[in-house]
Amino acid sequence: MDELLSATHPRMFSLQKIVEISYYNMGRIRLQWSRIWEVIGDHFNKVGCNPNEDVAIFAVDSLRQLSMKFLEKGELANFRFQKDFLRPFEHIMKRNRSPTIRDMVVRCIAQMVNSQAANIRSGWKNIFSVFHLAASDQDESIVELAFQTTGHIVTIVFEKHFPATIDSFQDAVKCLSEFACNAAFPDTSMEAIRLIRHCAKYVSDRPQAFKEYTSDDMNVAPEDRVWVRGWFPILFELSCIINRCKLDVRTRGLTVMFEIMKTYGHTYEKHWWQDLFRIVFRIFDNMKLPEQQTEKAEWMTTTCNHALYAICDVFTQYLEVLSDVLLDDIFAQLYWCVQQDNEQLARSGTNCLENVVILNGEKFTLEIWDKTCTCMLDIFKTTIPHALLTWRPVSGEFSSGSPSDAKEKLDTISQKSVDINDSIQPRSSDGRPYQPSAGSTAGEEMSKTRPTAKFPEQKLFAALLIKCVVQLELIQTIDNIVFFPATSKKEDAENLAAAQRDAVDFDVHVDTQDQGMYRFLTSQQLFKLLDCLLESHRFAKAFNSNNEQRTALWKAGFKGKSKPNLLKQETSSLACGLRILFRMYMDESRTSAWEEVQQRLLNVCSEALSYFLTLTSESHREAWTNLLLLFLTKVLKISDERVSNSSVRAHHSCLSLILALLASVIKMFLLVTLWVSHLDLGEYLKFFTCNVLSEVY
Repeated sequence: MDELLSATHPRMFSLQKIVEISYYNMGRIRLQWSRIWEVIGDHFNKVGCNPNEDVAIFAVDSLRQLSMKFLEKGELANFRFQKDFLRPFEHIMKRNRSPTIRDMVVRCIAQMVNSQAANIRSGWKNIFSVFHLAASDQDESIVELAFQTTGHIVTIVFEKHFPATIDSFQDAVKCLSEFACNAAFPDTSMEAIRLIRHCAKYVSDRPQAFKEYTSDDMNVAPEDRVWVRGWFPILFELSCIINRCKLDVRTRGLTVMFEIMKTYGHTYEKHWWQDLFRIVFRIFDNMKLPEQQTEKAEWMTTTCNHALYAICDVFTQYLEVLSDVLLDDIFAQLYWCVQQDNEQLARSGTNCLENVVILNGEKFTLEIWDKTCTCMLDIFKTTIPHALLTWRPVSGEFSSGSPSDAKEKLDTISQKSVDINDSIQPRSSDGRPYQPSAGSTAGEEMSKTRPTAKFPEQKLFAALLIKCVVQLELIQTIDNIVFFPATSKKEDAENLAAAQRDAVDFDVHVDTQDQGMYRFLTSQQLFKLLDCLLESHRFAKAFNSNNEQRTALWKAGFKGKSKPNLLKQETSSLACGLRILFRMYMDESRTSAWEEVQQRLLNVCSEALSYFLTLTSESHREAWTNLLLLFLTKVLKISDERVSNSSVRAHHSCLSLILALLASVIKMFLLVTLWVSHLDLGEYLKFFTCNVLSEVY
């Protein structure tokens, strides 16, 4: 060490002699040699980090020669001499920041792998440790060579010598994960994820190798070793990639993680799934989400959204195993999604709930159905935007301008009305929402159309809009779950077409009506859903009737240039509720619930018709067209299908229901004139009334 201290002319005579001594003593028994190397290896650690590059280069090259000689001898099972011998490379790579030396270390290790792979045993840990350190480097040549060699090990060496490398399998996966997380080389990142996917194939093809593997620190049951040493490291490192990387890389990592679950999940034990989803749900952990608001919004809209759908797909694929261990967590996660101030994530939460139930509902037990209904009830209750009715502007905030100016402005703008849910993206034919386009979300629309709103109000208004979105999505979700997607829409279209051709006495033929989950739900569960729908309907009705509050919100810049309304929520919630009630009333298997159904039906219909008769706005009445057609058609079908087959008591109940509904209809007919341009509703009501009277007679 004294010889090497000179900064300008270090002498390397003694260093050369130490290399020779090491070479000639390498033939000793391993126990003696390891004690010699304890001293000499520590010396190489220091010399390899010498600030003089010539000295460090000589040390690393000497280490390379000695290592090649040492590796030729191989290593017996359960020994770790190679690991001790190669540790100086790891130390130098960690401590020496010289690009030249680091590049040289990587080249030395690459040469060892290419020429001595068959003899390496415990030394693989050092090799992957060196490459792990190289993976985060910013020097392209270092990263490229290290990754090429790692790829060679994973694809070629593992294939030929897997039992010898199994001890360092976790290190290999961790090394690939580090390559994937180097943002400077995106192509390398993608290829690293592909290699992790390749590692999963080794675990699947060679489970016995993991079961037979033992080590001093391995206190795991043989049947769990393939999980602890094989599957868990792969899935854990993929989750680390998801949490650390930029969008394109983490999306690829997420895709591969769920591909592995879907491909190999049939081999997983139930308790493995519990460990796995503890990792997966970290994606949604608020504590781990980006702190920047824009990054957090992007994370929720992309990664959380993608993960949510993927979790539901995995749950559907392995329902029998996962229904016990995962269902509560899935419902809790869906509930979390709709609580976030992110429209796309909230929409996806309700849509995933729909997908899970529609795809698996036939296999649900009564207990699972109870949990499902409770989840929907909780989402409904927490997303009703009560603040729409209670919000008040700061005193004097909108007092500028004369009263006459305000009145004129009110007359020209606020008489027009815009539905709060107009920004909601339409669903495709299978019921899934279309992917968001730029500027399409409620939050983005709010930011464009509220120049007068202050920041706290902007935040509040955006959150309220998202709650309105969730309410309407959840109404659609319940309709799709009970009756199957697109069924109600098709029924409305056929009702309208039949009404336009004056064919009142008809049956609506909907091919998918028996594909819904109606037949799997108990009457009490349906009533629970019905209560949600009616609560949502009454809230929307209260808001639409509160002209003063709507005007205040409009003046505050809430939702565009016209007064907001909740017409879609008001009509769609009631329509779904009526469909459920009429379906139950016609269902012979639910005779025990008929009395309650009849009472609910009378209350709902009379309340709805009484409200409709008070409407003065033409646009508001037009919004009820499909609802009225649904109501009139369902009432008419009662007389055709129920009355003639009922018992005397049921017959009288049915007649009393029809007469009560008919009284409301006749009253409506007397008050309503022809107010729909494309539909002669007056003639339809007259024709309907005559038909019902003849049936009752």
